[in-house]
Amino acid sequence: MILRLLRFARPAWGRLVIAVVFGVLALGSGVGLMAASAWLISRAAQHPPVLTLMVAIVAVRAFGLGRGVFRYVERLVGHDATFRILADLRARVYERLERLAPGGLPSFRGGDLLSRLVADVDAVQDLFLRVLLPCVVAAVVGGASVGLAWALLPSAGAVLLFALLLAGVAAPWLSSAMARRAERRTTDLRGELTLHVVDTLQGAPELIAYGAAPAQLAEATRLDRDFTRATARSATTAGAGAAISALAGGLAVWGSLAVGLPAVRSGVLDGVLLAVIVLLPLAAFEVVAGLPLAAQYMERVRRSATRVFAVLDSPEPVHDPDDPAPLPTAPYTLSVKNLRARWTPKAPYALDGISLDLTPGRRCAIVGPSGSGKTTLTAVLLRFLEPAGGQATLNGVDLRALRGDDVRQVIGLCAQDAHLFDSTIGENVRLARPNATEDQIRDALHRARVLDWVDSLPQGLDTHVGEHGAQVSGGQRQRIALARALLADFPILLLDEPAEHLDIATADALTADLLAATEGRTTLLVTHRLAGLDAVDEIIVLDEGAVTDRGTHDDLLTRPGTYRTLWTRERTTEPAQPL
Repeated sequence: MILRLLRFARPAWGRLVIAVVFGVLALGSGVGLMAASAWLISRAAQHPPVLTLMVAIVAVRAFGLGRGVFRYVERLVGHDATFRILADLRARVYERLERLAPGGLPSFRGGDLLSRLVADVDAVQDLFLRVLLPCVVAAVVGGASVGLAWALLPSAGAVLLFALLLAGVAAPWLSSAMARRAERRTTDLRGELTLHVVDTLQGAPELIAYGAAPAQLAEATRLDRDFTRATARSATTAGAGAAISALAGGLAVWGSLAVGLPAVRSGVLDGVLLAVIVLLPLAAFEVVAGLPLAAQYMERVRRSATRVFAVLDSPEPVHDPDDPAPLPTAPYTLSVKNLRARWTPKAPYALDGISLDLTPGRRCAIVGPSGSGKTTLTAVLLRFLEPAGGQATLNGVDLRALRGDDVRQVIGLCAQDAHLFDSTIGENVRLARPNATEDQIRDALHRARVLDWVDSLPQGLDTHVGEHGAQVSGGQRQRIALARALLADFPILLLDEPAEHLDIATADALTADLLAATEGRTTLLVTHRLAGLDAVDEIIVLDEGAVTDRGTHDDLLTRPGTYRTLWTRERTTEPAQPL
């Protein structure tokens, strides 16, 4: 996983190298400042001529100024490189989600997927800012510090080397071993808590209505408590690593003093330099102080990367051809021959041998009970699901030979759960054509039979619809979605259960308006409502994925079958008043 993340970072390697260089200069300046200051203070105590101290004085000033400047540049360049890497990774995840939607997303739960996309991707930055850069800089500056101490007194260099290895290798290894389980648990609990919170917020009305809110909140409290405990264990691990590092630093100072005093007495070491080898470890340990925490971050990154790559490695439900065929030219004819489809390899066929032809301007309706395969048909035609048999063609070209994006330029969808964004009515409609004028938007709303209502609002097109369209009714939401589909001007329009979740009167009125708005346009209407279907050219009746009957509205009513049964049942149901 870590090597794969490093491959993602290849375009930013130049900036990362620059950040390492300035990080070395910053911490090196800290070590140089401590060493120069120690020598300057010790030598000044002997009251030498001022000129003999000028080099050290200038060096102290240079190291002091350079440390801040180099640190600023290192942070600036390092964060710039990391944010570029994160932007690229997040874009790849978005692109993968686009390829997975909608057929490949059910394997991920909504809240957990949000956690992967936000928290886990953000955690990847720690690999570069808090693991790689500190480790490389610590290796370079720590080695240089040992070299300086060794040049002054080999035994002092050996003491410093041992202490740095203890703080920079043993402490991180121990932190990593202790953090492995804690980080795994923390990451999983973060995803579970996010999922639970999202579910609670989305289902709040039902939870309150059925009195289940206290139990749901109690579960959220339990997850939060477990997450807090796991986070506390991670903090304990970090504290243990920091304690070992501080202990090693103290040992290095006392060890240097222990070997330095005899060396001064024997004349091997100049007394002025004793302060240098004693104080040098204080600056040198700044470079390894964060390594135990870096080891903990490494475990966090590894776990988060596993969750991110689980999304990136998920198999696509539909594969675009390596050498796609060019999109045919208009006018378009959509033909389906003996089509079979299922959502998983071992599942029963949701479609089993359906055939139909949509010539330019022809309108067909697909009806049948719930679970008969109506929505599966739209998924296949939109290249959201691979067919398991048969063929669907556009002007004679198999849809599997075309790019999915090309197919969706010709075949558009207005779904039963069409999403409205938390924006204005105008912006929600303009989504279909960003460069559309206000007149074009108003024309689409007029054809969707909703313009009069929009004009009656105080803010008109600038009226906000709320999150998920919560500020408008279900019928208005579907009409706005239809206006968006009409503005897109797809040559072939699929209407998938547009009247779902609406009361009977509103559903019938919306269906009638849909049929009026799509007159003369190639249309496939998937619906469980039969009112108004006398306006379509052909009705295909599905049951358990197979065609059980087909014909015009009048033809189907003349013979016994599913359609006449559904029609009779619908006619004998007392219409409810629209809300």
